Amino acid sequence: MSEVLTKAVEALNEKMAGGFDAGVAKFVIEGEGAIMLDADGARAGDEEADVTLTADVDTFQGMIEGDVNPTAAFMQGKLSVDGDMGLAMQLGSALS
Repeated sequence: MSEVLTKAVEALNEKMAGGFDAGVAKFVIEGEGAIMLDADGARAGDEEADVTLTADVDTFQGMIEGDVNPTAAFMQGKLSVDGDMGLAMQLGSALS
């Protein structure tokens, strides 16, 4: 697992203590890999998900650190969402 993915998993687990019990989300970090987020927390993986969010490293890092608003990133085309948009919005609110 790349250092970027390792740090992202750690950051998501800190930010989403207790996991994400609304469904299964997948973050695809372009050029690095994918992270799964569910009720058990975050982990590296590339499995089926209710919603898939795709962004570059800088956008993803900015969302985790609170510097990038997920909704704004989506509107600017920096974040793509495939699947359950309602779930994506819940996740965006939890990350903000």
